[in-house]
Amino acid sequence: MTRVAVSGAGGRMGRIVMEAVSGADDLELVSAFDPSHAGETIFGVVVASDPTVVGEADVVVEFTVPTVVMANLAAWRNLGVHAVVGTSGFDAGRLEALREQWGSGPPNCLVVPNFSIGAVLMMKFAETAAPHFAASEIIELHHDAKADAPSGTALTTAARITAGGGRQDRKAQSEELIPGSRGADAGPRIHSVRLPGLLAHQEVLFGSAGETLTIRHDTTDRVSFMPGVLLAIHAVASLEEPVTVGLEGLLGL
Repeated sequence: MTRVAVSGAGGRMGRIVMEAVSGADDLELVSAFDPSHAGETIFGVVVASDPTVVGEADVVVEFTVPTVVMANLAAWRNLGVHAVVGTSGFDAGRLEALREQWGSGPPNCLVVPNFSIGAVLMMKFAETAAPHFAASEIIELHHDAKADAPSGTALTTAARITAGGGRQDRKAQSEELIPGSRGADAGPRIHSVRLPGLLAHQEVLFGSAGETLTIRHDTTDRVSFMPGVLLAIHAVASLEEPVTVGLEGLLGL
């Protein structure tokens, strides 16, 4: 039986993770950390403001915000707890800082830009298509309460397109009459949309002379993340690297 803690337990994702863990036959929900919801009972566990409660677990699932995630991960590393991280904002610089901070394992840390199996496949398909088109752009669309922009999924997709041989061969560039209208330059340009009514969506557009290819993924309910979360919890202790990014290796991709 794997003992699990949830950090950010009172948030939207934290509550869904606690429900999924409490319903799994081979997992035990033992503690929850969230200073903003201290004292609240969620799925039979009292949420604590003391981070040391995470030390009761084998694995902690981290769903917080970019401003606190690095300090939290330093604490979980010191407690000797494996970490599964769903918090956004892990660009190349932050990943480098995390690897330096985390050091060697065990414990291990698994950073997952997107727990949706469909989103993982979307990124894989984009990486495969990348060298076959002249240029690409990314449009990511999320609810207006999302903490950051661009999304971690978009940043990861851009990095994978570049690593996969993606090109940005364009004959014409538009002058920006309003700064930022062409999006953020991450290799492929990224455009972030934030609106009420959205959850999590992404389009990757590829273009060459005479043709385009669009790869789109839509998340319509956060429960779609739970198979990936449970997969990560089960696998993190057996990973070969102290810090791993993404579910691809766990899915054989």
